[in-house]
Amino acid sequence: MTQTYSLHKITDTSQFGFCPDDYSRFKFGDDLVAEKFGTALADGFIDHHLKGREVPQLVVVSSPYAFIPTATFAMKNHFVCRLNRWLAAHGHPVLQETKVHRTITYKEDYGELDAEQRMKLIGNDSFHIDREFLAGKTVVFLDDIRITGGHERMILKMVDAYQLTNDMYLLYYAELQNHNIHPNIENHLNYHFVKSIFHLEKIVQDERFAINTRIVKYILNYDFDSFCIFLQNQSDQFINILYDMAIGNGYHTIEAYQRNLQYINQYIFRKHKSIQHGN
Repeated sequence: MTQTYSLHKITDTSQFGFCPDDYSRFKFGDDLVAEKFGTALADGFIDHHLKGREVPQLVVVSSPYAFIPTATFAMKNHFVCRLNRWLAAHGHPVLQETKVHRTITYKEDYGELDAEQRMKLIGNDSFHIDREFLAGKTVVFLDDIRITGGHERMILKMVDAYQLTNDMYLLYYAELQNHNIHPNIENHLNYHFVKSIFHLEKIVQDERFAINTRIVKYILNYDFDSFCIFLQNQSDQFINILYDMAIGNGYHTIEAYQRNLQYINQYIFRKHKSIQHGN
């Protein structure tokens, strides 16, 4: 049996049920907002699906990623903590976790696309999961927002391919339910706070910053001159993490990212030589 639950139902572009600026900050790595979202989603899930019932062994699965986590991964961490406290207090088994692996990365901004373009973009991707680990357990697939259901169809395609017979929940922080609203409403939300690369500074310089795929792609794809100015104001720690995440996801093989990545590489090299020479 598969059940879907979303905390917020979007039917009107003037009222989302959550703060659009918060959502934008969340998508670019604000872990404080991720905590707010993950905790609220856990509370809603408990109220609607777990209270007063015998709870089986649950396995939480965040949205698919290769090397760099998605924004949903940060939300998942807080969802797990809140739900585990409730499960432990009520004598239920605490959560287990596993990962859906994906094989393809792309530079296109998914939030800009309509339903057909989304499926065309991700349709050649393949998702992989540990079938044996899931045996006899209830699987909770977690994502931040459902717009056209493209990613959900890819998850269900994987479920069919692996012949999973588990009970499943598909959980979302928000879901677009008015299909007269264009799917690019997601892009409106994604960039509600982040209007330029310089709006990232308040996020990346906060101690509650959690790097994710979106912010890495956004920085690497930004115009070179603005990118260089932005980078000058960032810590060596951030620059090194940015570079390592990009390499880990294979972004050095994507032409659109190469100029900015080469600049980071040269910056790290110069910094390393400067330290070696005691400057």
